Amino acid sequence: MTALFTIIVLVSITIAIWQMVKIFDLASAKKEDSEIANDRDNRINGNLMLGFLVFIYAITIFCIVFYGDLPLLSNSASEHGPQIDNLMIISLVLIFIVQTLTQFLLHFFAFKYKGEKGRKALFYADNDKLEFIWTIIPVITLAGLIIYGLFTWSEIMNVEETEDTLVVELYAQQFNWKARYAGEDNVLGKANVRLIDIDKANILGLDESDPYAQDDIITTELHLPVGKQVLFKMRSQDVLHSAYMPHFRAQMNCVPGMITQFAFTPTVTTAEMRETKQMQKKVERINSIRAEKSKKLVASGEEALDSYEFDYLLLCNKICGKSHYNMQMKIIVESEEDYNAWLKEQKLFKNSLVQN
Repeated sequence: MTALFTIIVLVSITIAIWQMVKIFDLASAKKEDSEIANDRDNRINGNLMLGFLVFIYAITIFCIVFYGDLPLLSNSASEHGPQIDNLMIISLVLIFIVQTLTQFLLHFFAFKYKGEKGRKALFYADNDKLEFIWTIIPVITLAGLIIYGLFTWSEIMNVEETEDTLVVELYAQQFNWKARYAGEDNVLGKANVRLIDIDKANILGLDESDPYAQDDIITTELHLPVGKQVLFKMRSQDVLHSAYMPHFRAQMNCVPGMITQFAFTPTVTTAEMRETKQMQKKVERINSIRAEKSKKLVASGEEALDSYEFDYLLLCNKICGKSHYNMQMKIIVESEEDYNAWLKEQKLFKNSLVQN
């Protein structure tokens, strides 16, 4: 009851103050219409526009100096990664130039041509030449970017497969990933969601009668040999997912009822990426934050956070449900010798089936 009474009193005081302010405004209002801007108002607004222009440029310079290393455009780990990064850099440079010029013109003209008593603005009903210029320039620029992007995308997607191409299936389900490797035949066996049999450990619905499926290998961790082309076949068990591997500049939707694919060649091993100065700096910053949080957790009787170590990740880039944020799988890029040694330790599909 006391809380309700307090709220009522505060609301009443607020209303009273508001009414007093309105009365004061009416009492001090001039005879002229105060809603119409005068020369003083226009000068203030014009100066504020210039001040805001200075602020925009200052904050831009600050961000470039302190955050301008563009880490996501300098750590690509696939053969086609630099092409994607180059396209992004060109887009960012063009956007930066256009933003700088247009913001200058917008704010400077608002200052230069601010309203003044006795001065009338010149009105143009239309100007075909100006309209042509500001239409054709964006059209040419965007057409160039789109065409360049299409050629880049076509070059990435139309990579020819070779006999050495590694075939891997990425299987998406709420809310985890499975990887399926083709065996020595390098051919993935047939699969269908209707064939899923949890009791027999056939979790991906492989066709047990298909000879190509017998030597397939199902894992919860993705290992890739460096320098070798990998062809990913992607399926989804339930809803639309998206296989996103940011460091490899790779993303492809996983659509229920169909198989999509994407191929790339890893160029930097996990160990090599961990040794880069940029990544070491990132890991050090993350661990310093975790150390501070761990102190508070330990003080409250909870367990400290584990130290962070960089790993490539396969993420889902579609909001696929309540645990979408946690749908990820570790990717390990290693030498072909280490990859082959790891693969030999994995159990074949035919050996993993539970006999009833």
